[in-house]
Parts: sequence; C-alpha cells; structure tokens
Amino acid sequence: MTITNSYTRQPTKFDYAEPTKFKFTIIKLPKVEFFVTTANVPGVSLGTTTQPTPLKDVPIPGDKLDYDTLNLQFLVDENLENYREIHGWLTGLGFPKDHSQFRSLQAAGTDRYPTTTREDLNKEIGDVAKQTSDDGGLYSDATLFILTSKNNSNLEVRFRDIYPISLSGLDYNQQATDVNYLTASVTFQYKIYEFASVSGSGTLETTT
Repeated sequence: MTITNSYTRQPTKFDYAEPTKFKFTIIKLPKVEFFVTTANVPGVSLGTTTQPTPLKDVPIPGDKLDYDTLNLQFLVDENLENYREIHGWLTGLGFPKDHSQFRSLQAAGTDRYPTTTREDLNKEIGDVAKQTSDDGGLYSDATLFILTSKNNSNLEVRFRDIYPISLSGLDYNQQATDVNYLTASVTFQYKIYEFASVSGSGTLETTT
C-alpha cells in the first residue's frame, strides 16, 4: 500500500544504528555467546528469471530467497571451552571416527527437543512411515538482539535451526611482542531468519 500522507512518511527515529549495540544468544553454545565480539545480520537476495518474448526477454522476480551465512567472532577462553563447544558440534555432524559421535550429538539436544533420543514414526508428508530419530539435536536456535543507544533491546533477529559449517583455527605465537588474545570465527547456516520488534508493552511482534 502506497503512503500518500506526507506526515506519515517521515521517520520517527533519528538515532543511527551503532555497530556495538548488540547482544547474541544461542541455545546450544552458552559458553560462546558470552564472548561474542562481532555478529552480522546476513544479507538476502532474490533470484531472477526471464520471460521470453519475440523481442527483449523481460526480467521477472524469482521465487526463492538465498540467505547469506551467519558469521560470528568470539574471544577464546583460557581452557578453550567455547572453542571446543563448536568443535564438538562439528564433530558430531561429521562423525569422523564412528557413528556414536553422531548419536551423542543427537542425545545432547534433549534440552531443546525432549524426543530427540526417541525413535518414532516419520510424520513427513509423502514419506513411507518408518522408525526414525528426531534430528532436533543437530540444530539450535539463536537470537541477535539489536540495542538502542540506551542499551535497551528493541529488535530481535531470530535464526531458526542453525548449525555450524566452519570454524577457524587458533594461531599461537611465541614471538608476539604484545598480548593479543586469541579470537576465532565460526560460520553458520540456518533455515530462515526473521525480525521481531519489542512493542511499548514489552511484547514481541514479528515484522517483515
């Protein structure tokens, strides 16, 4: 709907977004979220296609969105506990030694999905009914809180079913002339993300 009233077209917020005003939480990595130093709101793109005509082909919008990856950087603690949290998640997904590593990852998700360790009938439409384990333990949910200039949360970016796809290495150096604490970066894929704004009553409203 086109807004024609000039008064309603004016911005109501005149403060600029500050890159330091954020907080990140992730259910599966409690020891990582405390040390997060950078996070991003991933970009999104819509593919295009063309409608053939006898003259010029006409570009038209595509029908599938492509989301960029979620990228985090975090300070590594002295015992590498937060680093090992992500490393263990990746190991469970890839199970390089044996299948028990994958089963352990599924069992670790019982805090979010109580049925993870229970086999049940597959309820997917079109699939043959068969015994299968819930894969909820493989994923997690995460939220990026956007803060105001007064450090109040007024917007949430909610990521659904995220999982890591890469983790950077750690470089130790005896020749360093100053103490630069180790940082690591991790890249996540996810199903979708959406925005939710905090209304004046403190409730959340999903926005597009």
